[in-house]
Formats: sequence, structure tokens, C-alpha cells
Amino acid sequence: MASMFEKKKPDKTAIQNLKNLITDNFKLDKDTIISIAELSCHEPDCPPIETVVTIHHVDGNTKNFKIHKPMNKIQPNDLIKLIL
Repeated sequence: MASMFEKKKPDKTAIQNLKNLITDNFKLDKDTIISIAELSCHEPDCPPIETVVTIHHVDGNTKNFKIHKPMNKIQPNDLIKLIL
């Protein structure tokens, strides 16, 4: 039986694919840092898993986004709504 405190290991391939998709879609500088986390959502009307993306631009600006899907289900059209 799995403990409720055991963490699921991140899917490194899904993370890298999403980072590449974001970098290409928004034509980000190669030095831009992209952090991605998959979180369980317990709020009403929230999907069970959401992906949180934080983009750290070279100039110091930071942008945060929530995409209401697991990271391995995110497609290019899901990024259209995001504004950098």
C-alpha cells in the first residue's frame, strides 16, 4: 500500500517536451528558466490535476500560469491563451 506522503516521480520526458513547446511557442531566450510542477487541485470545480508553469525571464520578470491539465496532456493550442 502506498503512503499518502509518497510523491509521484516527475516524468522527465513530459517536462522537457513541455519546456520545449513553451520555448518554441513564445520564442523565449535560451537563458530563460522555465519551472513546471504538476499539482493536485482540491478546490471546487477544479480538475484533479493542474500544471503550474513559471517563466523566469533574463530581465528578472517572472510570469506564472496554470493549465488545468496534466503536463503530458498539454498541446500547443493550450498555450494560445497564455500571454507573456
